[in-house]
Amino acid sequence: MTDLYWLPGTCAYRLLAEGKDLPWWHPLVSGDPELVHRVGVSARGRAVPEKRAGNIFHHIVDWPA
Repeated sequence: MTDLYWLPGTCAYRLLAEGKDLPWWHPLVSGDPELVHRVGVSARGRAVPEKRAGNIFHHIVDWPA
C-alpha cells in the first residue's frame, strides 16, 4: 500500500494492509504489551515530545525495520 509508506515496517496497520503476519512480539500476538519494550522494538526512551523537540531535523532517525 503506497499510502502507508511513512509507517514503520513493523506497524500492525501496515503489515496487515500488506497481507503480512504480525511479529511474535506484537501485543496482539503475544498478549503482553510490555514485551515490545523488553525486546527493544518500541520507541520508549527514543522519542521526545513535540513541544520539547526543537528543530525537527535534529531528530530524524533511521531505525531498523
